[in-house]
Amino acid sequence: MQIMGNARTKIAKGGEVVNWLSRAALLLVIIGALNWLLVGLFQWDLVTALLGGETMRSASMLSRIVYTLVGLSGVYCLTFLFGDNKVRSD
Repeated sequence: MQIMGNARTKIAKGGEVVNWLSRAALLLVIIGALNWLLVGLFQWDLVTALLGGETMRSASMLSRIVYTLVGLSGVYCLTFLFGDNKVRSD
């Protein structure tokens, strides 16, 4: 594996890019989105349940719809986390 660029990005033969910082950030975004999905659907906050505090949230129906859409976007982003990471040249 040949290392090019800064310490965050490693480029291997075939154009595969492994960027641990991007994956870590994406993972945190997905966790946050899944938490909002739980808030939107069930008005229950997983992060608060794990770290302490009031777990039930009251919100308007419009807020719950937005939370649910953000959560579903997080589910979709799981494909980016575990998907193909090859750089394509056009």
